[in-house]
Amino acid sequence: MSGFAIVIMVIGLGIIAWLSARAKAARLMYSGGNASPPREGAPRPRSALHSLPSYHGWYVGLWVAVPALIFLSIWANIMPGLVTEKVLQDPAAMALPADPFTRSAILGEARSIAQGSAATAFDARANDLVEPYRAAQHFYSIGGAIIALLLAFTGGAYAFTRIRADFRARTRVERVVMMGLLIASLIAIVTTVGIVASLLWESIRFFTHVNPIDFLFGTKWSPQSAALGYGNENAFGAVPLFWGTIFIGAIIAMIVAIPLGLMSAIYLTQYAKPAARAWLKPILEVLAGVPTVVYGYFAALTIAPAMRDFAVWIGIPGASSESALAAGLVMGVMIIPFVSSMADDSITSVPQSMRDGSLAMGATTSETIRQVLIPAALPGVVGGVLLAVSRAIGETMIVVMAAGLAANLTLNPFASVTTVTTQIVQLLTGDQEFDSAKTLAAFALGLVLFVVTLLLNIVALQVVKRYREAYE
Repeated sequence: MSGFAIVIMVIGLGIIAWLSARAKAARLMYSGGNASPPREGAPRPRSALHSLPSYHGWYVGLWVAVPALIFLSIWANIMPGLVTEKVLQDPAAMALPADPFTRSAILGEARSIAQGSAATAFDARANDLVEPYRAAQHFYSIGGAIIALLLAFTGGAYAFTRIRADFRARTRVERVVMMGLLIASLIAIVTTVGIVASLLWESIRFFTHVNPIDFLFGTKWSPQSAALGYGNENAFGAVPLFWGTIFIGAIIAMIVAIPLGLMSAIYLTQYAKPAARAWLKPILEVLAGVPTVVYGYFAALTIAPAMRDFAVWIGIPGASSESALAAGLVMGVMIIPFVSSMADDSITSVPQSMRDGSLAMGATTSETIRQVLIPAALPGVVGGVLLAVSRAIGETMIVVMAAGLAANLTLNPFASVTTVTTQIVQLLTGDQEFDSAKTLAAFALGLVLFVVTLLLNIVALQVVKRYREAYE
């Protein structure tokens, strides 16, 4: 019996238990615990239940499904080890070699054939273990199903006997829901802590090979030379990467995104008719949903050649078909919705009395926008810009496809540059040794990027929070 079928069976039993418990609690709604309905025409007695019948149904359904599902999740992790141990006890396993790698390979082939994911084995000795694997899997699958069903019936019987008029089913169910929400929150927190811990640990290992000062302030990035055995000195200077990230994501992209996003927000909030706003705002926000690889193709196939031809036309030597300008322009278009949405919300939140007061003093609409609305909405706009910057510096695909991989420290927007995220992809692509400085450098770069993005988000949230407090 497959695990999916067992899960469906347990969920079905939980639904049946929910219906049965709800029906029993509904019969107890008549006063005095009388389970029969009143005579026709007689007044309906007042409910004597502490909780609604649906809460009783959820209480019993949870007791049926939750223990069984928890057991099945644990059983799914320990069953493969039990199956392997049972197979190794079979006489056919006596012929397995003592080498752990070869033994694991043969057992893996036998397991694949037994599960139906492979038809033949490279090693003929695996064929002798197919039937023992199938028998062991069948044995433990049936055993797990029986235990899960016993837990479901036991939990359901226990919960069903507790249904009575004064039972506080609502309190119990709400406690379970609150516990589920707490667990979900803890998972998010633990995941974040795990990510930070892994970055810190691997970064510490990297800094045992490379001086942190050389990494943070060095101007030459050449991890390939270190991998070829030329030493780590002057090979991991990350300043060109930091500059490329700032140049593309925080300068060029923002030059495009801030004016266009802010002007679109001003038009949608102050000049556009409601019918036009209802169409234009969703169309603008579609830009945020376009996959970044599509932006990357557009940048590489359309914008980058156009920027190269433009540089040649105006006489700039050494223009590359992969340039910071091409990537920054497309990235700026991609994050226009971030700036526009935050600016839209900020301008809309400015009190109407400030608009009316400015117009009553004789100011025109444009003067009101420049001298009243924009200054009042500035904190929210700044918060949106900072959030957009944190989004831009974490972008990868557009830079990989349009800006190139060369770690150049240059002010020429028509030259090829690279960013931190692009180099992380390069360093971790393919078969890598996770004890070399070349591979560990990706974690150090990730840690720096994480810290910078975190600080930008904190500053942006604080700015937005102060803005909301001022106008709420």
